Amino acid sequence: MALEAYRRKRNFKATAEPKGREPVESSNIFVVQKHDATRLHYDFRLALDGVLKSWAVTRGPSLVPGEKRLAVAVEDHPLEYSDFEGTIAEGEYGGGSVIVWDRGTWSPIGDPHRGLKKGHLEFELHGQKLNGRWHLVRMRAKPREKRENWLLIKGDDEFARSAGDPDILEERPESVKTGRLIDDVAGEPPGWSSKTGKIDQSGAGAAVKPNVAALKPMAADPSEVEGAVKASMPGFVEPMLAALAKTPPGGERWLHEIKFDGYRLQARIEDGRVTLSTRAGLDWTEKFAGAVPEALGDLPVRNALLDGELVVENKSGVSEFSLLQADLSEGRHDRFVYYAFDCLYLDGYDLRESALVRRKERLSGLIGTGGGAVRFSTHFEEDGRLVLQRACALSLEGIISKLSQSTYSSGRGKSWIKCKCSARQEVVIVGYVPSTTGRKAIGSLVLGVYDGEALRYVGRVGTGFSSDVAAALYARLEAMRVPSSPFPVRLGANEARGVRFVRPELVAEVDFRGWTGDGLVRQASFQGLRDDKPANEIVRESTMPTNAASERPTSSVTLTHPDRIYWPDAGVTKQGLADYYAEAWPFVKPFITGRALALVRCPDGIGGQTFFQKHAWKGINRNIVLVKDPAEPEALISIRDFDGLMALVQSAALEIHPWGSTVTDWERPDMIVMDLDPGEDVAWTSVIAAAEEVRSRLTSAGLAAFVKTSGGKGLHVVSPVKPKAEWPAAKAFAKSVADSMAADSPERYVSTIPKARRHGKILIDYLRNQRGMTAVAPYSTRARPGAPVSMPLGWDELAPEVGPAYFTVRNTPTRLASLAADPWADFRAAAAPIEARKPTKPGRKR
Repeated sequence: MALEAYRRKRNFKATAEPKGREPVESSNIFVVQKHDATRLHYDFRLALDGVLKSWAVTRGPSLVPGEKRLAVAVEDHPLEYSDFEGTIAEGEYGGGSVIVWDRGTWSPIGDPHRGLKKGHLEFELHGQKLNGRWHLVRMRAKPREKRENWLLIKGDDEFARSAGDPDILEERPESVKTGRLIDDVAGEPPGWSSKTGKIDQSGAGAAVKPNVAALKPMAADPSEVEGAVKASMPGFVEPMLAALAKTPPGGERWLHEIKFDGYRLQARIEDGRVTLSTRAGLDWTEKFAGAVPEALGDLPVRNALLDGELVVENKSGVSEFSLLQADLSEGRHDRFVYYAFDCLYLDGYDLRESALVRRKERLSGLIGTGGGAVRFSTHFEEDGRLVLQRACALSLEGIISKLSQSTYSSGRGKSWIKCKCSARQEVVIVGYVPSTTGRKAIGSLVLGVYDGEALRYVGRVGTGFSSDVAAALYARLEAMRVPSSPFPVRLGANEARGVRFVRPELVAEVDFRGWTGDGLVRQASFQGLRDDKPANEIVRESTMPTNAASERPTSSVTLTHPDRIYWPDAGVTKQGLADYYAEAWPFVKPFITGRALALVRCPDGIGGQTFFQKHAWKGINRNIVLVKDPAEPEALISIRDFDGLMALVQSAALEIHPWGSTVTDWERPDMIVMDLDPGEDVAWTSVIAAAEEVRSRLTSAGLAAFVKTSGGKGLHVVSPVKPKAEWPAAKAFAKSVADSMAADSPERYVSTIPKARRHGKILIDYLRNQRGMTAVAPYSTRARPGAPVSMPLGWDELAPEVGPAYFTVRNTPTRLASLAADPWADFRAAAAPIEARKPTKPGRKR
């Protein structure tokens, strides 16, 4: 029998451990229990064939790839053991304290039975502390050795950490079930818990299916919460709303949360049944059917009322309302995530009169702090201005500041304050202009807001629509057409040209760069429809966001077909690209003017024909300058000013790759670019480490180093140099850096091109540093899905959450408008000559 050894070692009259049923059903749970017995260790358990396969990990799991932790195989445990937390009496087998340190589900990679038999089990964990790919590898047995020793090893992926990062065991010592530490459990009578009371052993051997909800963190008794009132569960509760402010409040009384970009929803849980209601009380449960309601229904609670936001996150983990809208229109439900930030009612107790910090404690205990379809919205206790600054630098929507001792009061008050990183505004759709490039699609929307009872015109939005959204909006608005303008004041001839007016019933959300002097939105981008808000409540928000955008540079270049969609998935049009470069012009100008340029042109967008261009073409705009390379018979292209950049936009140049030298000094470069190109199965943290090493080697050679994302797969480390050395010397220097890194760490780096040699390694590409070669410019867009941008960063901004394509045409203006300082402001001033000496290995003395 599978559990015979387990039962033989225990006296169930003296221990609260479950006797366990016979394995009749399968499960995919895993659990790690921190166990302070004869010595402290961690019991690692994987459910397989109806039991928990178990190993005692003496030093606990490590998130550092390749770091081996001894894991001694022990007897199988029953599935019910995954919920055990408490004490085992001294003198009994395993006597000591136990907490549930982590738990979740696991997925084998390949056949797990074969893996166990062969001695190499590879799998993925999906827990609250442990995630990603792992390995259990059996060690060769020594003579007369009775125990079976394995090694637990973390795989190298996005969940891995470097040796210098915090140890997860020290960072997260608490139980995911009750939040207790191991010392909190020590000294409790066996079979009793200070958090859960008496541990019920009745039916421990009954053949029943394990309660899935019991595998999740349990919230403490709500009756213990100060201010909790025993009461029946209320009906729909009008949500508490935040007041808009320019700057966040400061002081220890406030806590700060990231402002999510989704739908505010109230989750009602009644004995596993879930209802999701909008801020207006509409039942939207079916709209979001799938993982979110199921996960809410699985929470270990009988009745609860939660407040939160439902979002869809991009690949970088940032919520985007436009993605949520796209998923809803496509009927896609697999990416929905519900972030709960408040608990109004819990198991017979109304918590609205309790302090926010107490409500969040109960919410954290209920949900835990891991991933999944339902997540706890964490908060920050640092200065609000610092939190907002960080959020804006990451192009997030903003933050919500909340008084930690505030009660939950429906309606808008001053206990919650919202501060935005960019101007966001709900607007009423009053009309549309058909697309000039496609049939049955919109080209732009006509917008209004209410001023009392009257609608007031606030401009148009002509970018932010994906191809599918543009078509869907056309079909919906065409059915809503009216013969005359709903505005009480007649529009001017230009404002009304080509407009088809509609009933003012739909609400959209737009992101924009500020209000013009005559009250129009400037450089607006469509984010999505707001079906949760009635049109007659939409008014202009009076408070502007922090660091409002500066005035846009003007251009004499006329954009034809400005509604042509260049990035169909992101909805970025030609006009949207022009608006982006208007914001980025002060930053990008020094890197693209006065240099020969190579372009990636996509006249029909990234889904059409793409070609590389460095020479003139028929009908080239007069603002694009032709320059003569002394070594080439055919003229190259260049620009001098903003008109030149707008001419590139008109010409569908979606990537700009400048030379590393200017047109006034062709033979001597003024910068060196080291392109870090990761092969398959290389973690982003490894690319960051590579950039830091390149920086160290360049610094050792007397050069300053700046870093930017590539907008593709990797990072670029760029050094400004004084234009004294010619191209061959620059190439030789860059090659010496790449070759030395590859020689010192051949398991991590290569300096040669063949892809066959790059699997699991990073190519240190130095070949950008030779005459005629180019690299994508800082702030240039890339002709890739999502409209990514090559973004200059401060070295302190390199982090796992900021991937190579994190910044895009749509979110970069928010970053630029909120920057306290340009991280590359001193780029040219830091230029130094390339010395004859070679860069040294980090840490090596000359």
